[in-house]
Amino acid sequence: MSDSSAPDDSGVPRERFSQQRIEAIKRWVAYIKSEPPETWGPQQNAVVNDQLEAAQHVGASAAHHQAVSELADEIAEVRDDDDQ
Repeated sequence: MSDSSAPDDSGVPRERFSQQRIEAIKRWVAYIKSEPPETWGPQQNAVVNDQLEAAQHVGASAAHHQAVSELADEIAEVRDDDDQ
């Protein structure tokens, strides 16, 4: 995931990239609604674990780690609110 304040060097316009990400998220939501957690859970864990491993090799700053932690907390709060 790129930093929204950083320039995009991919050559893909930011708006188009954002739309592609939204469409991918919609496909993932449809998939997890159609399959049991026993099917998609390990897949999701593998992706997250690979992303964490890659992030550890990057050597991110403490500020970046804090921002990611705060975002994870916000996501967990929204998920908890949705469950209620």
